[in-house]
Amino acid sequence: MAMNDSVNILNSAYLAVEYIDSFLPDNPLQQPFKNAWNYMLDNYTKFQIATWGSLIVHEVSYFLLCVPGFIFQFIPYMQKYKIQQDKPETWEKQWKCFKTLIFNHFFIQLPLICGTYYFTEYFNIPYGWEEMPRWYVLVAQCFGCAVIEDAWHYFLHRLLHHKRIYKYIHKVHHEFASPFGMQAEYAHPLETLILGTGFFIGIVVFCNHVVLLWAWVICRLMETIDVHSGYDVPLNPLHLVPFYAGARFHDFHHMNFIGNYASTFTWWDRLFGTDSQFIAYQEKEKKKQCATKKKA
Repeated sequence: MAMNDSVNILNSAYLAVEYIDSFLPDNPLQQPFKNAWNYMLDNYTKFQIATWGSLIVHEVSYFLLCVPGFIFQFIPYMQKYKIQQDKPETWEKQWKCFKTLIFNHFFIQLPLICGTYYFTEYFNIPYGWEEMPRWYVLVAQCFGCAVIEDAWHYFLHRLLHHKRIYKYIHKVHHEFASPFGMQAEYAHPLETLILGTGFFIGIVVFCNHVVLLWAWVICRLMETIDVHSGYDVPLNPLHLVPFYAGARFHDFHHMNFIGNYASTFTWWDRLFGTDSQFIAYQEKEKKKQCATKKKA
């Protein structure tokens, strides 16, 4: 009975969104996107699209999303939004981070990406324009992927902080106590494999078109680069996502090393009390700010 009720609720929600979507104006980018997609299908094989297309989407998205945070360090006005203002980025750290990223991307992640084509073939996942899900379905699927990845990340990330194994794997990622966007995927190769597995679980569950692979890649990179940016910028649209953790939440994890283990949402840390030190820290900071205002 409960299962039927849930299905009915989901169907009703889907119909409601579909009804609202029918009143929205046509997307001016839809036709150019359709033309580009069909051109890709006509000129490249499925293997090329799944492999090199996925690599290009990942690399271009990653470094483009890193650009704002990289530029912020040169803008004095933006320094008031930097969370750990006493620990500025250095060229030495950024260059070291970049070299490690290139190694991980091409020697760890690329071999995994090479399996994308075989994954889509095994599960008969379509590439065609006509089979592509609507935008609101993609949004819902990406959210579902994020929920699954967040659960995996919380428990495995917390395990990597265990004193017996921390220094062998996860310590690499914590080399920078004050993170910056490009450092999001700076990690030991084993950590890339362990925590990266959570990314693929949602794909196995939800994937009904190759476009979800790319949409989820972009969403996941947007989130992880944002929380590692080191800047808590106002009017950040990601803060509209319910229970979104954000940069300040994850920055405290790098500063404190204990607690705030989840990647995207706050509910696992709240449920297990691993955000208690963060909450205490926030209260302490609020009292400092109030005292400063009173003196002024």
